[in-house]
Amino acid sequence: MMDRLVTIRSSRYGLDLELNPDVDFDILLDTLVRKFRDSARFFKDASMALSFSGRSLSRTDEDRILKVIQDNTRINILCIIEHDEKDGLMYKSIIDRVLADAGRREGQVYRGTLRRRQILESREGIVILGDVEPGARVVSGGSVIIVGNLYGSVHAGAYGDTDSYVVALSMQPRQLVIGNIEAKRQIIDQESLTIDGPKIAVVDGRHIYLDPLVE
Repeated sequence: MMDRLVTIRSSRYGLDLELNPDVDFDILLDTLVRKFRDSARFFKDASMALSFSGRSLSRTDEDRILKVIQDNTRINILCIIEHDEKDGLMYKSIIDRVLADAGRREGQVYRGTLRRRQILESREGIVILGDVEPGARVVSGGSVIIVGNLYGSVHAGAYGDTDSYVVALSMQPRQLVIGNIEAKRQIIDQESLTIDGPKIAVVDGRHIYLDPLVE
């Protein structure tokens, strides 16, 4: 009976926790503790995205589940994704990029949309699970991955790293800088309109160009 309360499924993109919608949440947490303790050796030091199905969760509920995983395994949860996003090719391409970047360096994960006059700064790379709206600004010592839309300003590789990049599902930034090179806004806007799906901005020579993240 207890095994039917929680089902853990894994794939190359992460973990999906299917949760019984009818039982007390504390009972689900107790079941999760047991299941993750039993499977900790299987997951080892994996870096994964996390999604939920079967039950609506509040932000507090999600945080309590994350603590169970943190306390009972060595899994590195990169981000939490919505159930209806996880089967899309666009989302999977973003996760591939996040997983590849996580294997190379440490970084910061920010959950939420950045709104006008908000500034997010990090000495390392940043993964943003939300939009960067007009008037918001991101400054990163490494690459910036936005699982959402970019309309504000981004400075990636802020300490001179022109190998950094910027990824977003949609990209029409107010300002885009990588290293010490600033993109020409008109060119970026035009290129963005011709590319379907998620986009990556990279430095080539003395210019910044957009390419599709999925060829």
